[in-house]
Order: sequence, then structure tokens, then C-alpha cells
Amino acid sequence: MTRVRWGVLGNAKIARDFVIPALRAARNGDVVALASRERDSAAAAAKRFAIPHLHGSYESLLASPEVDAVYIPLPNTLHVEWTQRAIAAGKHVLCEKPLAMRAGEIDALISARDRSSLLVGEAFMVAHHPQWDLVARMIADGRIGPLRMVEGSFSYRNLDGSNIRNRHELGGGALRDIGVYPVVTTRIATGKEALSASARIEWDASFGTDTLAVCLVRFEGFDLSFYCGTQVARRQHMTFHGENGWLRLDAPFNAGVYDVARVILRLNDVAGTEETIFPQANHYQSLVENFGDAILGKATLKFPLESSRANQRVIDMLFDAADGAPD
Repeated sequence: MTRVRWGVLGNAKIARDFVIPALRAARNGDVVALASRERDSAAAAAKRFAIPHLHGSYESLLASPEVDAVYIPLPNTLHVEWTQRAIAAGKHVLCEKPLAMRAGEIDALISARDRSSLLVGEAFMVAHHPQWDLVARMIADGRIGPLRMVEGSFSYRNLDGSNIRNRHELGGGALRDIGVYPVVTTRIATGKEALSASARIEWDASFGTDTLAVCLVRFEGFDLSFYCGTQVARRQHMTFHGENGWLRLDAPFNAGVYDVARVILRLNDVAGTEETIFPQANHYQSLVENFGDAILGKATLKFPLESSRANQRVIDMLFDAADGAPD
């Protein structure tokens, strides 16, 4: 195999807007199949992206000998099931975040991966953006001194009850959709794992989803304080505050969409700031190319399932620490 033949399991917006274009631009793969139960919209997508094979069921695509790996952008509550079914069909799997509703579910996926010798991963595109490599290096090199506090935010306003993000039965809500990002980027930047967590969560009585979460996560030597919300004004930022300086990211998660990706460094004893801008980086393309290279034996997977489990563990702790969760 010299190029990975990709199939897409579902015609979701994130697939159409970001991941399929990234797969088409990737240097090591091709999109050869799309499966959807909504034939008309899927046919339009297949035509738009020149995808040669259109399947009317997910099972049909998984049975296809033309497909080596699948990308799964289905509703959150279906991720574990269809990842397991894709592994059983002999396909490598890249699944949208959140990979699971609880960390324990990922244990079964790790076992299935190990038995199959297939590659299985969660599509955390931020793990592949070079701004996070820079932040991790700066912190490790002591540019800001000992890290004492991390703060962040991720929010948007969406009041559409039919939207998947507002549907409790499909795994919607603020923490699972966007709260995962301050957690995962803190872990990537510091190489540390959470010790404990607490949260105050507000719930929408109609949707049954968490609409605002104010969170505190304790790590060795520093705390992460962040909020995420689905019914407040759009915002995102991350700041890493050390004893000798701080680092700020203005578009930490949706780089190039929310704002230009930039890392700003300010030190105690230096006037002004040091700014690094990343105008061209496409973290979706880097994500799929890393996954493809790992399949082809040319690279190591940058974000393995063990890291997915560690991240979901923090989300579990935040939910468990909060009162008032719906059934």
C-alpha cells in the first residue's frame, strides 16, 4: 500500500466542511467512498468532492474491499458502536471527538485495536497544529518559568433544539462538544495528567444538555480554570501563566476560522511581546496525513487511544463532580 483509500461513514457537516477537503488534499490518501442513509444529500456531496463510490448503508461501505480506513463523523453516542464495527470489518478507524461518552468505553476499543493490529484514533485536530508544538517547547524550555495557572474559554451561541449539539440523547452539550479542548490542549502543552476536577454546570431544561460549565482541573504544580458554553457569545482563548511570563493563544482551537493562529509571549523583565503567527497551517490535513503515515508504517500516531482515554477521564470527573445532571 502506498496510499490510503478512505471511506467516510456519514455525511455530517464537519466532514463536508473540514475533513473531506483535508483528505482530498492529503499527500498520502484518497477519498474513495461515502456512506449515508440520506441518499440525495450524500449524492450531492459525492459529486462535489468527486467521490467515486456512494453507499446507502454504513454496513455496505465497511464490507467494501475498496476501502482501507474509515473516518466516522456520526453522532457522539454512535462513535463506540461504529468504531467497533469498523474494526471487526478490518478497517483502520479515525473517529470524531468525543470518541466515547465515558472513559471506560475506550478500554474496549483499546482491546479491540490490540487484537486486530489495526490503527484506531480520535480526530483531535488541535493535537496536530504547530502552535501547540511551539507552546509545549516554550513551557518545557522554561521560557515562562514554572507554570502556575492555565485559563481558557470556548463558547458559542446555538439555540436550535434540532441541532445535534443540543440533543441530550445524541451526546450533545458543552463539555463533550467543546470542553474537551481546553483539557486536551493543556495536557498536550504540559505533558501532565489531571489529578482532580470540579465544576459548576448549568443545564437546559428543554434540551437536557449542559449549556455552561465552569471548571477547575488540578494538575501537579498548576491548575486549569476554564469555561465552556453553548448559549453565550462566541469566544475562545488559552493562557499559560508562569512565574516569569505568560503565553496567550488567540485561536487555540478553530485556528484560521475564529482568528489567525498566533502565540504571544510576554516576560516580566522584557518590554513588549514576542509574537509567532501560523497563517497557513491546516491541522485537519496534518491530522489525516499523520494517521495515513502511521497506517503506512512511516510515522507514529500522534494522538493514540490512551490519550483519548486520559482526556475522557477528565470530562467524566467534571460531570461526576457537578450536581443536577439529567438522567
